[in-house]
Amino acid sequence: MSDHEYGGNDDLSLPKATVQKIVSEILPPSTGVSFSKEARDLLIECCVEFITLVSSEANEISEKEAKKTIACDHITKALDTLGFGDYVPAVLEAAAQHKETQRVREKRGNKFEDSGMTMEQLFELQQKEFEEAKKKQSGEA
Repeated sequence: MSDHEYGGNDDLSLPKATVQKIVSEILPPSTGVSFSKEARDLLIECCVEFITLVSSEANEISEKEAKKTIACDHITKALDTLGFGDYVPAVLEAAAQHKETQRVREKRGNKFEDSGMTMEQLFELQQKEFEEAKKKQSGEA
């Protein structure tokens, strides 16, 4: 699979710090195993290629079903089609965890909406806080 096959873009990547954090969690320093920058960069390239492969297959599946949005079901079908069926249970578990996280976030509500104050009152409060911060910075407080 070349990048050109899927209209690839050399700008596609994953955050190096995030990938490094994931690798560090898997290979803690106590193991004595280190992960070179070159290995991390290669891993990132492999991940981008894998994402491209799965998303392209999922897109084809969704198009065959006359859908305009790729759904989780399309991803799991793509994984099966591409020979990665063993990953489906872990993907479904991750999707369920993500849904739960989103549900909890939505339940928390918006602290500004929950404050009972109008936007004007919130703005005035913000201005007062800025003034107090300025005074503290200049040593007036």
